[in-house]
Formats: sequence, C-alpha cells, structure tokens
Amino acid sequence: MTYRGRFAPSPTGPLHFGSLVAALGSWLRARALNGTWLVRVEDLDPPREVPGATADILATLAAFGMESDEPIVFQSQRIAAYNAAFQRLCDAGHVFACACSRVDLEPLGGLHRHACVAPADTSRACAWRLRAPDLTISFDDLTLGRQAQNLGSDVGDFVIKRLEGWYAYQLAVVVDDAFQGITEIVRGADLLDSTPRQIHLQRLLGFATPAYLHLPLVVDATGQKLSKQDHARPVGRGEPISALRAALAFLGQDTRGVPASIDALLAAGIANFNLACLTRASWPNRRHEPN
Repeated sequence: MTYRGRFAPSPTGPLHFGSLVAALGSWLRARALNGTWLVRVEDLDPPREVPGATADILATLAAFGMESDEPIVFQSQRIAAYNAAFQRLCDAGHVFACACSRVDLEPLGGLHRHACVAPADTSRACAWRLRAPDLTISFDDLTLGRQAQNLGSDVGDFVIKRLEGWYAYQLAVVVDDAFQGITEIVRGADLLDSTPRQIHLQRLLGFATPAYLHLPLVVDATGQKLSKQDHARPVGRGEPISALRAALAFLGQDTRGVPASIDALLAAGIANFNLACLTRASWPNRRHEPN
C-alpha cells in the first residue's frame, strides 16, 4: 500500500515551533517512505479562528519547502460527510443528546458515564455524545510502544457534535482520515490520549485503522506545551534556516556540516530520518522555543 500521511493544522493563529516540528516530522516520514503528504485545514471552530491564519500557515509551510501533494482539504467544506457519519452512529444507537455542562460533571471527575446529571430543562442546548462502552482499546504506537485505554472508565461518553452545532474534532478527523486514505498518522504526543476514541469510531463506522506515530512535544519554560492560545511565538518564514535546523535537531538529527539551504537540509533530513532517532530515549529536552 502506498504511504499516505498528513498534517492538519487549525487556523487559530500562525505556525509556531511546535507545529513546525509536527509538520516536519510528518513530511519527513512521508518522503522517507516515498509516500504522499497531504495538508488538511481543520477549520471547524469559527469562534477561535483568526482571519488570515490559513493563508499564513500555508505560506510558512511553503517557505520551509513543504507543500501538499494533493489539493488541500478544508473541514468546513466537509459537513455533508460528517452529517452522514453522524446519522449512521445515531441509527445504530451509539449517540445520545446531552445537556450536561462541565460544571454538572465536576463531581464525577469531569467524565460522563451513560446517565445525564443535568436538570431536565428543555430550554438548554444539547451536545451529542457517543456512548463509551466498558472496552479497552489497545494499539502499538511506533515510537511509544503498546498503549491501552478503557473508554468507559478513562474517557466516558464523549462529545462528537457540540451544542453550537459544529462537529467535534474526534468525529471529523476520523471521517477525513478515511476519506483521504491516510495510512499512518504522525502527530504530537498531546493527541495520544485521543487515539483510542478515534480507533473506536473507526471500528463503528467500518473504516480502516491507520498506523500511529506520536512525536515529542515542544514545551515552554514551565513545561507546558506550546500553543497558539498561550501566544507561542510564531515561526518567521523570512529566515527559515535556523528554525529548520532547530526542528531537525528536536527530531534527533545532527545537521552540522549540512549546507545552509532549505533543499540541502530537507534532503539530509529525509536521508537520516528513522524511528531510532524518535525513540523516547533520544528525545531532546527542549523546554524553550528557539531564538
């Protein structure tokens, strides 16, 4: 099977160094395996989207030599596909309406376990949750090894359609990965916890389960993941060489002696990319954004 990977940014701000690492890791993996690399824009959260962020992200990726091999998919244009998947889940009895808020669920550790606890109030807007069975989902991550999570006790019933009417990440990403024929998902380790939910949805919808490879996270001085919401410094596309060297180093590569050009650095990155440099023992302890 031809390798198909993807990078799926959200247009909530410019690309920061942590996102560059995720994009580069997925791009290198696809190129090292002579595969296809796709870009999908996850624009399903209008209140958090920043005007112009999509164009800025795509321009930054291009400045670093990374462009989608196929037309870019925008989740905002895929609502009909999510509607169809949602209806299939409803018809099979896997989904229920829920008016429980986070405050309602606080006494239960934030988890929703089958029975709603919100007061009966038909005026409250409802989200739609997928029933989480007492089922342990296991999978082998290519860098972190065997992973397992019990959906019932560790996750609880989870939202697949928000009360505002927008589809949640968990459902949309599963539908789109199947649509694009993704064979392996390379992404940051912050999404490791979401993987069992996505595998469960894949099984319910009859989709193939891709391989998973989670990359180390870039964190700030306090040990927190870099995020656009916390105003992580954007990557400057005007001077990409230093940021590209730093991203390659974060992924376990030594670029000393490689000429200071995008093409040379990417070629070296492809030639030297392997799973050994991504094992937990070799993850750098980078706690700040590079200068």
